[in-house]
Amino acid sequence: MDAVETAARNAKDASYRLQSLTQAVRNEALQEIAAALLEHADEIVNANRADTDEAEKAGLSKVMVKRLGYDRSKIKESVDSLRSLIKQEDPIGRVVARTELDSGLMLERVTCPIGVIGVIFEARPEALVQISALCLKSGNAVMLKGGSEAHRTNEILSKVILKAITDLDERFSSAVQLLSTREEINRLLALDQHVDLIIPRGSNQLVRFIKEHTKIPVLGHADGICHTYVDGSADLDMAARVCFDAKVQYPAVCNAMETLLVHENVALTFIPAMAERFHQAGVELRGDEGARSIAEMKEATEEDWGTEYDDLVLSVKIVSSLDEAVEHINRYSSHHSDAIITSDERAAQRFMDEVDSSSVMWNCSTRFADGFRYGLGAEVGISTNKTHARGPVGLEGLTIYKYRLMGSGHIVADYAGDNAREFTHRKLL
Repeated sequence: MDAVETAARNAKDASYRLQSLTQAVRNEALQEIAAALLEHADEIVNANRADTDEAEKAGLSKVMVKRLGYDRSKIKESVDSLRSLIKQEDPIGRVVARTELDSGLMLERVTCPIGVIGVIFEARPEALVQISALCLKSGNAVMLKGGSEAHRTNEILSKVILKAITDLDERFSSAVQLLSTREEINRLLALDQHVDLIIPRGSNQLVRFIKEHTKIPVLGHADGICHTYVDGSADLDMAARVCFDAKVQYPAVCNAMETLLVHENVALTFIPAMAERFHQAGVELRGDEGARSIAEMKEATEEDWGTEYDDLVLSVKIVSSLDEAVEHINRYSSHHSDAIITSDERAAQRFMDEVDSSSVMWNCSTRFADGFRYGLGAEVGISTNKTHARGPVGLEGLTIYKYRLMGSGHIVADYAGDNAREFTHRKLL
């Protein structure tokens, strides 16, 4: 048995132990992690500085180096997130449905942990803290593989977390484990008998590779191609604020706007003013023929409509109707997050009904598509799947359910034959 399989077996054993821990113990573990991060802040920052220095020397982009950073302010954000997570309702052991099958025969559907979750992520070291905390709060064991560009930061963070929780309670041993090499990813993907779910956080190439090389269920999204449609009845001042935020506030994330669609009735007013504002912010615009005829921008190709830039680049298209906007989005969107800006409630409702994305928005920025902002206690990732969990995946998305049936000597034979008893099937919850 190799090291990765041993680690996965240990994680599976830990997942069984975690199910017996009370919410109070799991919350105390999160509190211990928060305290440990503050106590070891100097070591963490020094390790991260070595990673970012190496990344800069290696010629990584400024966007990647920014993602890689984990300074004292980021540590404080992690601590605040942990304390917020502690206040969240316990996601496991909740009875979500109760049915009386017959007198004295009660069926309940109850939330429970998934088991062992493998998370493969790139760059952002804060993801390691966030993911570990979400998994522990929801009673899951986690196996983590971070990007090599953050290996020093990830190593110190995983050591600090594991020591904090095992010092509190030995039952947490092997609940958080860090893999270190790229080869270990391939081995992990083969361990479907031990690992229950894989969550990739990174480039579309990473996500596609994982989906194509494992039998383990994969929760995530390959692309973040998000749209904002400015309708003919939009408040243009509002539209300008929202569109600027959706593109510029933080362009290197999956919920940033990549394509701006503008109704032809407001294009002549809105696009030139918006283009000037975007140009001042350093945004490169790529437009269709109509957009280029009224503002300075490069030509958008067919490839642009399906590209996640993760940078200060934006494609712009003029559309003649809500129908055309919805059709364009459903064709090119990654089904992540898409928004409409309009004062027409019926148009907004149609947009939110007909756009097939995990988050649809009305008069607000796509950047809100985030577990913390949704009040989910941070997120382990965003899913565009149509099974189990969709959208920002927080605590609830890290649980599944089991059925509990409680009787008093009931047997199936009593419900068969000429004199069979009848089920009541009375819904109680």
